[in-house]
Amino acid sequence: MLDTHTDDQFNLGTVFTTLAETLPDREFLVAKERRLTYAETAERARRLASYLHSHGLGATKERSVLGGHESGQSHVALALYNGTEYLEGMIGSYLARCAPFNVNYRYVGEELSYLLNDARPGAIIFHARLAPVLAEVLHTLATPPVVLLQVADDSGEALIDGAVDYEEALASADPAGPPVEPSPDDLYILYTGGTTGMPKGVLWRQHDIFMSAMGGRKIGTWEMVRSYEALRDGAINGFGLKVLVLPPLMHGAAQWASYIMACEGSTLVFANNPRHMDPADIWRTVEKEKVNTFTVVGDATVRPLLEELDRGDYDTSTLFAIGNGGAPLTAAVRALITERLPNVLITDAVGSSETGAQMSTSSASGEAAGSFQPGPGALVANEELTAILEPGHEGMGWLAQGGFVPLGYLGDAEKSARTFPVIDDVRYSIPGDRARQHADGIVELFGRDSVTINSGGEKIFAEEVEAAIAGYPGVVDVVVAGRASERWGQEVVAVVHLSDGSVQDAAAITEHASAHIARYKLPKDVVFVDHIQRSPSGKADYRWAKEIAEAAQKA
Repeated sequence: MLDTHTDDQFNLGTVFTTLAETLPDREFLVAKERRLTYAETAERARRLASYLHSHGLGATKERSVLGGHESGQSHVALALYNGTEYLEGMIGSYLARCAPFNVNYRYVGEELSYLLNDARPGAIIFHARLAPVLAEVLHTLATPPVVLLQVADDSGEALIDGAVDYEEALASADPAGPPVEPSPDDLYILYTGGTTGMPKGVLWRQHDIFMSAMGGRKIGTWEMVRSYEALRDGAINGFGLKVLVLPPLMHGAAQWASYIMACEGSTLVFANNPRHMDPADIWRTVEKEKVNTFTVVGDATVRPLLEELDRGDYDTSTLFAIGNGGAPLTAAVRALITERLPNVLITDAVGSSETGAQMSTSSASGEAAGSFQPGPGALVANEELTAILEPGHEGMGWLAQGGFVPLGYLGDAEKSARTFPVIDDVRYSIPGDRARQHADGIVELFGRDSVTINSGGEKIFAEEVEAAIAGYPGVVDVVVAGRASERWGQEVVAVVHLSDGSVQDAAAITEHASAHIARYKLPKDVVFVDHIQRSPSGKADYRWAKEIAEAAQKA
């Protein structure tokens, strides 16, 4: 049986204040000219917590009287680019017993209106550059926010009606923090990306997400941190790395990595341009700050970094590890990293908003691409979701996570019950990834069922076809989608971005892929584009790819 016992139950706000008390003078956040220690970050977070509390925001109902899809706390929308304010916004909200949630800064009016009406925030903290689109949708909100805090940036945007300057708000607030006691039952809310459907707010108990993905298990061993005293010891004796936060903090992977590294006593560094990925800026930051590690999201983020590394003259001698998560890293791109950075360890992690961290593999482990060592509680359920399969089972099942799992989806009891089913009296998270567990325990991951293409009665996983095409010379990026077919029901379409000067040869690309996948999985059409649309973190936008594939069919 999975061990979930700990001596202490953890709250994310209290976790950080404990770290700040343990390492008060150690540098925690570096963003352009701003450098904050752990203690300075904690004080700014307490001031924010005081400000939120003074406006009546916090906990209204305790977890014991709520369903898994319900919240009894004020919500705080974080519409922010990467920077110190994002972490302050998270920690300060936790200390006020509010529940912060991520806002995609690329959303336009209708998308933002949907998200905010679904989450009903009592406060919104936003960068000034996002003020115009926010002002456009405020009148559409059924429940207007009580607090609007605008973070100044280089956009020159004036304060919108009702907003207060973020720094002025902090300066006016009590540095001691509010008179509330944060609870392990308080919520951590993470909205899914919405690349295959409408965004959904995943609700976690803070203790559970901490144990699953935010520092409650030690890196490399999955050993649990069982007490605040053990947390202090871990920070004192931790790696103390310089970590470049490359993916946007509006995505769970970056939030999780930030907390994990904080628990190791590390310093988090932000690139100078928080709105766009600038490879030259990233390598200059690695050199200047002597960065030890950073995280990427699949091929789409790695290729431009490697191209810039070839063009420039950068000192990467302090870099010894690159983590990948959120999108596959193909064998071809992995080989390119090894060629250019031979002393860097590459680690792949598997997880989702609904499961937390589940599995991992590294460049030194010897596992085949798409195969992972499962973490505690990572299992495979049968097709009917009635049993957990033994290793070595026949056929595919559903990747499942037991132990520390979310409570449900905000406001959606029905979908909560489907995604978090009870099997043999144990509650699991099963968000829709297909997998097989081999007899040696290794889990082979096929991909998300929601982007599976059913062609001629065969299930084809988009990510498998993408990996087969990605190694073709000249392919910069590729996303695979399905579209309606009179003959096949659905047919596979590859949307491909080639490098400048490469010849658009669909037949050659298909022939290359045939060496890696069965012929029935090969694309029936290849659509060439100048740019692949992805989320800011690098995740594929399958809705966009489907639209491109369908438009090509009509042309």
